[in-house]
Amino acid sequence: MSGHVLTVAQQKGGAGKTTLAINLAVRFAEMGKTVAVLDTDPQGSLGRWFMTRRDRMDGDAGLEFGTASAWGVSYECEKLRRDHDLVLIDTPPKIDADLRPALREADLILVPVATSQMDLWAVESVFELAKRENRDALIVMNRVPPRARLTERITAEIEEAGLDRAQAALGNRVAYAEALGRGQAACEFRKAGPAAQEIAALADEIAARLD
Repeated sequence: MSGHVLTVAQQKGGAGKTTLAINLAVRFAEMGKTVAVLDTDPQGSLGRWFMTRRDRMDGDAGLEFGTASAWGVSYECEKLRRDHDLVLIDTPPKIDADLRPALREADLILVPVATSQMDLWAVESVFELAKRENRDALIVMNRVPPRARLTERITAEIEEAGLDRAQAALGNRVAYAEALGRGQAACEFRKAGPAAQEIAALADEIAARLD
């Protein structure tokens, strides 16, 4: 087995990288795939979530977990992708040479963009690095507000810049934060809720691209 790797990257902090990685990992596991998550962010939010989940589920989190420094990513990915269908890498909020190993390992780079001009400005460097590594990058709209005018403006600017964007988007929903605090994902916390439906649509879209 040699699994696919999804790297979640964004220069701007607070864009929702960890939330995206966690929710996709759990959803893909629900779809019957073997999944591992790899935390390369020194802040360690993904690791804290995983331990909370492990305690909640009596030691069986349903996912494999690993950590790595920037330059240990390739080694850890080699081990994890050997035994898993998917490996999701959560990265720190910075764009420099340390990020390149995580991008190099990726079959697809996911770039979360909260609906703000500052988040959109921050994606340019990610896409530039992705281009240098000859990797595809995909913007995922995150925390999309109900104000359609702002969303339409940001979406239009993404299209004008020629950047690839997922059709599925994640709304600005409390369910995401509430689920993470319990060691869960939105699809477990409220199985029939809109957040679960959004993640399912995004996972299906990403799976289609990988196939």
